[in-house]
Amino acid sequence: MERESLEMDVVFVGAGPANLSGALHLARMVKQYNDAIAKGEREGKALGEIQIAVIEKGSSVGAHILSGAVMDPKGLAELIPDFVEQGAPLESPVKEDHFLYLTRKRAIRSPVNPPPLANHGYYIVSLNRLTAWLGEKCEEAGVNIFPEFPGAEMLYHANDRVVGVRTGDKGIDKERKRKPNFEPGIDLLAKITVLGEGVRGSLTKKLIRRLGLDEGREPQVYSLGVKELWELPDDRYPAGRVTHTLGFPSDQWTYGGGWIYGMQNRVLNLGYVTGLDYRDPLIDPHAEALLANDWSSAKLQSYEERVTDSWITAELRRYRNFHAGFRHGRWLGIVNAGLQYITGGRAWGVIDRDHQESGHEAIRKLSSYGYNGDDAAQRYKDLRFDNQLIFNKVTDVYHAAVAHDEDQPAHLHVLDTNVCATRCVEEYGNPCQKFCPAAVYEMVEVGLETGAQASSLHAVSEPPAAAGGPLRRQLQINFSNCVHCKTCDIMDPYQIINWVTPEGGGGPDYKGM
Repeated sequence: MERESLEMDVVFVGAGPANLSGALHLARMVKQYNDAIAKGEREGKALGEIQIAVIEKGSSVGAHILSGAVMDPKGLAELIPDFVEQGAPLESPVKEDHFLYLTRKRAIRSPVNPPPLANHGYYIVSLNRLTAWLGEKCEEAGVNIFPEFPGAEMLYHANDRVVGVRTGDKGIDKERKRKPNFEPGIDLLAKITVLGEGVRGSLTKKLIRRLGLDEGREPQVYSLGVKELWELPDDRYPAGRVTHTLGFPSDQWTYGGGWIYGMQNRVLNLGYVTGLDYRDPLIDPHAEALLANDWSSAKLQSYEERVTDSWITAELRRYRNFHAGFRHGRWLGIVNAGLQYITGGRAWGVIDRDHQESGHEAIRKLSSYGYNGDDAAQRYKDLRFDNQLIFNKVTDVYHAAVAHDEDQPAHLHVLDTNVCATRCVEEYGNPCQKFCPAAVYEMVEVGLETGAQASSLHAVSEPPAAAGGPLRRQLQINFSNCVHCKTCDIMDPYQIINWVTPEGGGGPDYKGM
């Protein structure tokens, strides 16, 4: 297939805060260098016009960004010292800090706020709005931003040298045939390609495997957050108040906690995070929440060295064992966290690097909990959706304005759906139905005659009608619901789900998140 190629100097994949900050800083450095040459303030040759591009799979910059968020302004202040005067969308400085331990019926306020949760001098922000604002700053600085262009493949030269990225094809129907509006993806060729796709990036995952970048390193750990915004009738929860919670509804073996932040205009920002290394296969995070012209690798090595020598590494090292410290349960985890704080991040005060399991290795089988089948009521006996305060997943997907063109191949590839209908039913109770916050995965009962379709990788838009006779379970993928969290790629116990980018522009369209 003939593809158009476009030569850039630097390509950033993903328009998140990190990549946008990097693109903006690079554009400014190039301008400062060229200006200094023009004024005779330094010797050398001007760089000329350096082409910097940022590609983004969302319909706009910020559309796929979701976070708490309380922001330490240190990094933003280094990038834009007068960010307040320039109109950064800040909700409020943090004015109050609270920490609650929750039981089923009580909230116990801690007399002392744990030091890692001290937020004096920080800001409550909507990361969605802040990211959109950074995108505007990048465009003002001459950075090219291309929304609706997902990075589909890395481009390599000899010796696995990365030379750019290929964007996704457009106009492919669900049978993988070209539609009249078909457009092949573009090869963006670049001296430097920066991957900032966010958590569990699809290109990053493949690059790590190909180049063995995770050899000798601890597995990455992830968490899934579920967030809601509520408009209050009065000022009962003022802007600038920050509350963090621990305890209910999680059990003591599940890493997680909640937040409540007061935003402007009587908006309450609340949510719950569940660590994606939980053990119970019936856990449902949604339910938990509701309740210099040298581009060589040797030259680029200096970037890693400068990050290592900066405050970034010092800050990360203080919390390097925090998540792993809760593998032994909540109470030992709290003790462990205290010792880490005193000793600069050492587990139990002495171990430099604690071991961490991957999420799919931590999840246990139904038999470990004595469960009879996959009925979630065995764990969530009192959960009722009233559509006033407590909403089901499909309703929340609607509120997130999630949309995909349904006439395209499913971007969730299940390598062997027979495993879903057999082993996974018995061993884990199809946890994809629980851990997915958007009801993408659904096990439906079909007749054995239609059950032969189970080996297909294509999504089924409607469950096929049983033709009489024996029934069997079959996986149905409602990919149009997908919010791009990639939890399925992380937590599937058999690691047979591969999340790839859909056609550009699909997914959620978050506002104020």
